[in-house]
Amino acid sequence: MVEVPITIACGNYDRTRAILDGRVRIEGCAVTYLPLYPEEIFFRAFRYQEFDVSELSFSSYTRTVAAGTAAYVGIPAFVSRLFRHSGMYVRADSGIATPADLRGKRIGLPEYQITAVVWMRGILQHEYRVKPTEIHWRSGGQEEPGRDERTPLKPIAGLDLKPIGKDETLVGMLREGKLDALFTARAPSSFLRGEAHIRRLFANTREAEQAYYRKTRMFPIMHLVGIRKELVAKYPWLPSSVYKAFCQAKALAITDLLDVNALMVTLPWMIPETQETMALMGSDYWAYGIDENMREITALAQYLHEQGLIERKVEVAELFHPSMFEISKV
Repeated sequence: MVEVPITIACGNYDRTRAILDGRVRIEGCAVTYLPLYPEEIFFRAFRYQEFDVSELSFSSYTRTVAAGTAAYVGIPAFVSRLFRHSGMYVRADSGIATPADLRGKRIGLPEYQITAVVWMRGILQHEYRVKPTEIHWRSGGQEEPGRDERTPLKPIAGLDLKPIGKDETLVGMLREGKLDALFTARAPSSFLRGEAHIRRLFANTREAEQAYYRKTRMFPIMHLVGIRKELVAKYPWLPSSVYKAFCQAKALAITDLLDVNALMVTLPWMIPETQETMALMGSDYWAYGIDENMREITALAQYLHEQGLIERKVEVAELFHPSMFEISKV
């Protein structure tokens, strides 16, 4: 049988590495795996549909589904997840001690639509009763000037969202006191250097994030995997084969974390850390599948609608290939 040549663009994660190095094969396919950073993948996938199988921003993908312009169809392999309390930074002298203190403040963000910040605003609204319309949002490049929204945004009623100057950066504006806080997926360079003016809103992010999980039972999803619709139309078996491979690769990564013979990750207490995580979140703490992640999927769709990023509520059935609803119940 002639194998279908496909390109996969995805991060170089432990949970996908078995596909990259060939330990896990995608049935019926000859794979070229491109290990790229998410920002580059998203730009090239959403603008040019360069890749057959692609890691996708969940929020940007949902926006294309809502608009009827999606070139990809999703499978529920959630290759990037992260609790986002750690991504909320404030000026140390801003008087911001609690989330409620963010009302009326100027908060910078790289883009209003990025999934990480959608989750942060959702947490503010649903856990702390601070609405996006109560904040002054400023968007732009975090470390370099000139960043814009990856897809254009229509004006959102009641929202104060403005771009920063073309020669300004969010890190610089926070340092200069032109911003009170910064919401971002990437740790600011100023924070990594230990500059005195910047700190996290939640001093003990681990404690805050574990408390959030205990209350909501949600582990926020950032990215999913998409397959070009044109390719799926030609090879309808492809979503099941790709999903199966991503599940197998993740299972191998979890097994490696508990290998006591030789540590697979360069951390001395990785095994007790993994065991502690499993005690809190269960053995399948990084779950794939639709039913297994229904809380997170529906919450993100709700946040996108509430925050004005989609004009209608998107149903879960619209986000994933129909075959995934059978697989997720196996």
